[in-house]
Amino acid sequence: MKFTQRLAYYLSGFAIGLIILMFFLNGKDASCDYGPNARTVKNISSKTIAHSAEASNFIKQNALDATTIVNLIKYGSVDFSKSDTKRTACKIYHIDNSYKNRDMELRIENCDSIATVLSINFLNP
Repeated sequence: MKFTQRLAYYLSGFAIGLIILMFFLNGKDASCDYGPNARTVKNISSKTIAHSAEASNFIKQNALDATTIVNLIKYGSVDFSKSDTKRTACKIYHIDNSYKNRDMELRIENCDSIATVLSINFLNP
C-alpha cells in the first residue's frame, strides 16, 4: 500500500471520528480548561461569591453590580506571583482585569464552598 493510500485512509478515519465527536458533544457544556489560570478562574466562578465589607463599599461607591464582578473574575488574569497559594484552608488569588478602560485588581479568598471577594481596587487614577 502506497503512502498516499495510507494517508487517505488515515484522514478519512480522522474525519469520521471528528464528525462523531461533534455529534456527541454538540450542545454540551464541554470545555478544555487545562491552563492554571483557566482552572483557577473556573473554580472560583463555579462557587457562591460573597463580598467583604471593604469590597461591598467599593461596589456601592462605583455603582458596580454582581454581573460585573462575576465577569471581572471570569475574564480576568490570575497573577500567581501576588497570590497566596501556599495556604492549606483557603487560598487567596490576585486577579487583574480592566473595567471601562481602567485597570483593576481583585483579591479573592477561594475556600471549598464559597469564594469571598476581599478587596477591589483601581490601579490607575
